[in-house]
Amino acid sequence: MLNRRDFVKSAAGLGAALGCGARAWGAASGMYVSLNGSLVGGKVAWPEFARLAARVGYGGTDLNLAAAMKEGLEPTRALLAELKLRTAFCSLPVTATRDEDTFKKGLEGLEEAAKFASGVGCGRMVVVFPASSQTPKQELRRTLKERYTAVGKVLAGHNVRLGLEFLGPMHFRSSAPHEFIWRMNETLEFAKECGPNVGLLLDVWHWYHAGATVADIIAAGKSRIVTIHLSDCAKMAPEDVRDNQRLMPGEGVIDLVGFLRALKQIGYQDGVSPEPIGRVPKEMSAEDGARLGLETTLAVMRKAGVIG
Repeated sequence: MLNRRDFVKSAAGLGAALGCGARAWGAASGMYVSLNGSLVGGKVAWPEFARLAARVGYGGTDLNLAAAMKEGLEPTRALLAELKLRTAFCSLPVTATRDEDTFKKGLEGLEEAAKFASGVGCGRMVVVFPASSQTPKQELRRTLKERYTAVGKVLAGHNVRLGLEFLGPMHFRSSAPHEFIWRMNETLEFAKECGPNVGLLLDVWHWYHAGATVADIIAAGKSRIVTIHLSDCAKMAPEDVRDNQRLMPGEGVIDLVGFLRALKQIGYQDGVSPEPIGRVPKEMSAEDGARLGLETTLAVMRKAGVIG
């Protein structure tokens, strides 16, 4: 595992190693690395977050939708064009797991949000899918299918896809009385029922802890993989796993090479966002955290042969 001292020693060399080539990931087709908020510890807000991504050498940025909408459509377009950044995804601004009024209120504003996201080149929204609930499984499934179908229809009108993030670790699926959907394949089947533009936010952390396989990725296909989160995991018992125990890509035991090669095989050509929750020291600067995430992610992508 890289510690702060090791990283600082290598950071200067990283800039030379990446050089202009790192910027090219933003303009080229294929997979690119996108700056994720977990790397900066809340130290940088939009639009400086995007400027940091470009300065460090990322090809893309995760989009803070609410903050970008405050800046405006044309200023956001101009910013991304100036920085030569692609947008990996933004969060769905609708809460589907609470009461009906809350859902309807969020849905009312979705048209405007989807139009904005599409207008700045962000054709992917994501939402966390519950692994357990206070509501019995079949009842919750009916409700969420109806709601995400409605969401999908609004997004489809603006060529935006929706990615459902299933949660694999045991502590998520045992945190409420009723286990819900937490396996990759079951989440995928649910997504298909909600519409042609609904698929998966495929987080390798949850993929691994849910027991999913490379074959599952290939079977899902390009049309249902909306975006990617990357991290790694130490070897530990399932009951001991917590979401903030992630490692940088390449520091743990997950088969990231197989994971990434499967994505290449299905023709995935969008963002890969490193999300090593709990790994970046609080005292590390936002820029150092961003560089560490980029360095480790590019290393495993090169090892897998998905980038040059």
